[in-house]
Amino acid sequence: MTTVINNPGQGTSEGSGMGMVVGVILAIILIGLFLVYGLPRLRGNNAPSNVDVNVQLPSGNSGAAPAQ
Repeated sequence: MTTVINNPGQGTSEGSGMGMVVGVILAIILIGLFLVYGLPRLRGNNAPSNVDVNVQLPSGNSGAAPAQ
């Protein structure tokens, strides 16, 4: 009768590295979001709160149709 002995490996586990790839992708996304949304808010570059949208028409013609 034959005895089969399964020897364990050398203790090194070689993974596919997918955890590292996912971590790098998430880090790039987080850095991009910080640059787009975080820095402008930290710097205080807010849009002006008072915007005048009333425009004066040129003098002489009010833009109305001529009377008939």
